[in-house]
Amino acid sequence: MIKLLFVGDIVGRPGRELMRRGLAAIVAQHGIDLVIANAENAAAGFGLTPDIADDLFEYGVHVMTGGNHTWDKKELIPYLADHPRVLRPANFPAGVPGVGIVWRAPQGACRLAS
Repeated sequence: MIKLLFVGDIVGRPGRELMRRGLAAIVAQHGIDLVIANAENAAAGFGLTPDIADDLFEYGVHVMTGGNHTWDKKELIPYLADHPRVLRPANFPAGVPGVGIVWRAPQGACRLAS
């Protein structure tokens, strides 16, 4: 069995500080195997920067999800090419930077969407 922790919207510095101070203890206490966090508002409530993404990975986040605010900080766009663990919604149009993930329930397998 895999234990998954999904953290909804990390918003700004207060949200990042909670992750810095508390994530490791929660992971240890509950034996969490995978941490997924929505980080599209982690930069002052609007977007995500490479430095903030790096910090969140360092705090123990394994995968970050995004949404419409992901691109509010344009410096993230080149970062997405080298960091596939920062996901954008899979249903965004072709040509949008980053990768999304699609769950295929009948086969029970995942695939990355471009």
